[in-house]
Amino acid sequence: MINYLPGFEYFEPKTLDEACSLLNTYKERAKVIAGGTDLIVQMKLKSLIPEYLVNLKQISALSEIKEDEFGGLRIGSLNTHRSIYTSPIIKKNYDFLCASSSRVGSVQIQNIGTIGGNVCNASPSADTIPSLMALGAKLSLVSVNGKRVVPIEEFFRGPFKTICEPVEILIEIQIPKLSEFSGGFSLRMGKTTRIDEALVIVSVLVTLDTEYRICTDARICLGSVNPIPMRARMAEDMLKNKKIDDKLIKEVAHTATNEASPRSRAELRRQVTGVLVERALKRVLSEFAHRAKRPRT
Repeated sequence: MINYLPGFEYFEPKTLDEACSLLNTYKERAKVIAGGTDLIVQMKLKSLIPEYLVNLKQISALSEIKEDEFGGLRIGSLNTHRSIYTSPIIKKNYDFLCASSSRVGSVQIQNIGTIGGNVCNASPSADTIPSLMALGAKLSLVSVNGKRVVPIEEFFRGPFKTICEPVEILIEIQIPKLSEFSGGFSLRMGKTTRIDEALVIVSVLVTLDTEYRICTDARICLGSVNPIPMRARMAEDMLKNKKIDDKLIKEVAHTATNEASPRSRAELRRQVTGVLVERALKRVLSEFAHRAKRPRT
């Protein structure tokens, strides 16, 4: 059986102002399309039936990747996953975000799907969101009423639901500059089904003091184990102001396991969460040990 798309009117604005004006005119009846890898499927299944589609692909400013004046990163929402994981700027300091984008779907999906779409679709198992959360990302939203910037942690209201209003467009993801004493890593275990969907995603970011001894900050972010992507805050707090060793890592992993709240396959997902948190933290610790041996310039 062939699932045909429902009828709609199509717009391809050349400027952000034009796109915002269209959304303001049609509001809930319109949907923004970037890569369309999620939206088109939803339209075929009739779970979404927009009367108007506003394609952002002609707005070139939304495909930029650049460093800001503070040494942070600005990622336009239309960047494809391929452009993320092949970007020299991102690879330089945010390599585990590259790894997250490289795991999204198939090669075809990576060439078409956008990071903005991955965030706005708000799937509990979205690959890039835990890494963006670990990096302290903020989301820039615009409409005819102006611009607002919100932390990514405050963006999600539930599975496939966000605080983004129908008239708003996610234009940019802002990532602050990382400390030279920070390190991160991301791991994922997929489901053994025909759909390449994550069973559990773990992204961690740890910051040590200048002697690479004491943890001064930590983020442990989990995907696909909760209705929305989450931080394992109790596990994070266990690392802060401590010297990290294997014993502490095991205790932290156990705490993260208990913080996870999966809706299905709960026991399996919790077990996998603990394993991935432990592996990710050990990988970061290994990198810190390697850095500490390098001569300082």
